[in-house]
Amino acid sequence: MKKIPLYAMAHGRSGDKGDGSNVGVMAYDQRGYEIMKEWLTTDRVKQHFGSIVRGGVDRYEMPNILGLNFILHDSLGGGGSESLKNDAQGKTHAMALLRIEIEVPDDYDPPKVGTDGALAPSGELTPAGS
Repeated sequence: MKKIPLYAMAHGRSGDKGDGSNVGVMAYDQRGYEIMKEWLTTDRVKQHFGSIVRGGVDRYEMPNILGLNFILHDSLGGGGSESLKNDAQGKTHAMALLRIEIEVPDDYDPPKVGTDGALAPSGELTPAGS
C-alpha cells in the first residue's frame, strides 16, 4: 500500500446547507471510486476536519457519477450571514478534503488529468517533464 493525496484521484465541490457544509468528491476513474468508497469513511472525514465539524458526518454514495457526498453538520458557525467564520458558506471544504492522504494499492496509478496530472494549490505533485 502507498499513500496519495485525494486530489490526485478525484475532484470536489462544496457549499453550504444551513449550518452544515455539503462536500462532494468525484473520482476520475472506477477503480478510484471503489478505493474512495472503502477508505473515505465518515469517521475519517470527521477526524480530518477536526474541530471544524462539531456535529456528525453523513455520507451518500453516487455511483452513477463515481461520487461520494458528505454533509458536515454544525461546521459553519451558524451559516451564511449569522456566521463569523471567514468561510461561512463552506466553499473551501472540498479543497480541504481533497488534501487528505488515502491509502491505495501499490499498483494503482490515478489517471492523468489536464496536461500534467492533478496539482494541489501549492503544486505538491511535480508536473511531467520537470
